[in-house]
Amino acid sequence: MAWNAFSASTLATEGFKKLNFYFSGARKAKLMSYKQSFLDIPRQIKKLEPQTVVFQYPSFDQRTDQAIVKSVRRFTQAKLLYLIHDIESLRAYADDVTYRKKEIAFLNQSDGLIVHNEKMKAWLKENGVTKPITVLEIFDYANPIKLATDRPYEKSICYAGNLQKADFLQKLDLSIPLALYGPNKAATYPKNITHYGSFPPDELPAKLTQNFGLVWDGTSIERCDGSFGNYLKYNDPHKTSLYLSSGLPVIIWKEAALADFIVKNQVGLAVDNLAQLDEILNELTPEEYYQMCQNVAKVAHKMRTGAYLKEAVTKLEHEVTK
Repeated sequence: MAWNAFSASTLATEGFKKLNFYFSGARKAKLMSYKQSFLDIPRQIKKLEPQTVVFQYPSFDQRTDQAIVKSVRRFTQAKLLYLIHDIESLRAYADDVTYRKKEIAFLNQSDGLIVHNEKMKAWLKENGVTKPITVLEIFDYANPIKLATDRPYEKSICYAGNLQKADFLQKLDLSIPLALYGPNKAATYPKNITHYGSFPPDELPAKLTQNFGLVWDGTSIERCDGSFGNYLKYNDPHKTSLYLSSGLPVIIWKEAALADFIVKNQVGLAVDNLAQLDEILNELTPEEYYQMCQNVAKVAHKMRTGAYLKEAVTKLEHEVTK
């Protein structure tokens, strides 16, 4: 289940009502945007008498996003909370000052924000967000497989994702085995790397039988670089939640925002350079790895029940109603 759908289902268990708006194909996207903005969104929101509205941002396009905010303000007295999926000013528009100002202004139309982590919170505050901010810590994840906590320690790693964005893999020549899952594989990889195919999200967790899941982006094995690597300094990649909810400890770049969570909860390793992995994993004992898996299980159980989102929403509701 996609995270935005899982978050909506999670909040439904807390008494929230789901409102879904859809586009139906690229050709109709602009027409649907107008239809939803002027008809569907106001009509549905007008029927409600909510005390709190949680808006998953970004949702569609700027017109539709703005229509949701205006309708909530016009037809209800609800507190409007934004649940942040991505901050485009840190990703696709990282060098666009004009876009950043528009995005910050839109975020300030809320009553409060739920953001990924402390690094993202600090950046938003530094760049002009004035509303209360609560940190999610990590994304919850609806994982259907039975949680395994007794994996034999074989010093193996997996990487799941769009391989087109993972050029570093072609330089990762190690002695430990690395399993790849995802589309757009390269023509060749070092001999320790094997591509096992691409699988639907509901099937992928059962394939992840290795010891660690790798979170890394860019072209270099020495550091995460490029736009995706820089975004790791602020966001919580969904693949991290995929790994942890599947029972896998994580190997992550030391400068990634989520490295703090991984280290604090002892659910993986934060590393400077992937060239060090042979040495790092050879020094890790089976007993240390077993304890790491037990810690992962605690986090995974919380993820699977939507606990991180529930806690964040409750905390922010309290903050904005003081």
